[in-house]
Amino acid sequence: MLKHDWPIPENVAIAITNRFGGVSVSPFDSLNLGLHVGDKPQDVLTNRAILSQQFALPAEPTWLEQVHGTNIVELQTLTADSALTFADGSYSNQFGHVCAVMTADCLPILLCNQQGTEVAAVHAGWRGLCEGVIEQALAMFQSPAATLIAYFGPAIGPSAFEVGSEVRDAFMSKDPQASKCFIPHNTKYFGDLVGLAKLRLSAAGVHQTYNANVCTFADPHFFSYRRDQQTGRMASLIWLKS
Repeated sequence: MLKHDWPIPENVAIAITNRFGGVSVSPFDSLNLGLHVGDKPQDVLTNRAILSQQFALPAEPTWLEQVHGTNIVELQTLTADSALTFADGSYSNQFGHVCAVMTADCLPILLCNQQGTEVAAVHAGWRGLCEGVIEQALAMFQSPAATLIAYFGPAIGPSAFEVGSEVRDAFMSKDPQASKCFIPHNTKYFGDLVGLAKLRLSAAGVHQTYNANVCTFADPHFFSYRRDQQTGRMASLIWLKS
């Protein structure tokens, strides 16, 4: 699990996994939490049980069917027999719900208010980030943007995230300032996901941010789709303690 020294409200808990401590075998070794990557389902379920036990979670995390979109689901609106939810983030203001997103290069963002009464988890791949997944998550909060805190988990870093000009153009069409988050590299660009997320958050009034500063592509302690193709998924979770 990723250790951090971020200031977190007393009533909020967060957890960010690495790839160790589970039962999955290569190429998913070992704490793979994704059922959609080709791993043995029973191994994934065992890994999820290990996660729940290790952090004494108040409930099973709500695992989303992530589609690189902008939909954010409010967890208290779901029922026990709800179908699998297609979304790239979740929000809660009630105890007993665990917001969770899975990643293996995309940027996981955990959000809460300073009072410790609202939380959200966001899966920010470049498509969702460009189209407004952060803004959709912020719209769920009742608290003013200036009182919100954002935590960036492990993601592919700006020296490894190579993209074409179409990605840069897509971001610049939304905000010309995004150009500073792309560095030319041969005929392509290196993109800075955290930098792009900070631009969006700042524009919305969120200025208190903390970053794990971990590149999943470079660090073998973490799953990376770009590095390995067939691989597992980490999880970033946030919940209210009471």
